[in-house]
Amino acid sequence: CKSPSPRQNTPVRYFIMKSSNLQNIDISQQKGIWSTTPSNERKLNGAFWESSMVYLIFSVQGSGCFQGFARMGSAIGCEKSQDWGSAGFGGVFKVEWIRKESIPFQFAHHLLNPWNDSKKVQ
Repeated sequence: CKSPSPRQNTPVRYFIMKSSNLQNIDISQQKGIWSTTPSNERKLNGAFWESSMVYLIFSVQGSGCFQGFARMGSAIGCEKSQDWGSAGFGGVFKVEWIRKESIPFQFAHHLLNPWNDSKKVQ
């Protein structure tokens, strides 16, 4: 896998990654990897190759919090990980955790997503 190199005049991309459980977040933080559904892979790989940086903001469904954020450290490969079992995930990719902290959504209510009818980011 190739590490990203900053590309001038290209946008930084941000994605909210929803996890069905906290265990997957813990695995990611310990091993520096993540896996997502095949439907998300194309979008993330495109952002990885076309952007100067891709940040992933993690949240466990129903938690009411963000669990931290990381930088996408590699493109998504074909190799799968047994860490997530057979839950329908695709290939594994590297993530570099920047902040591992539970942050309630209320602290981000001032952030609105213009690509989602200006709804709150959560």
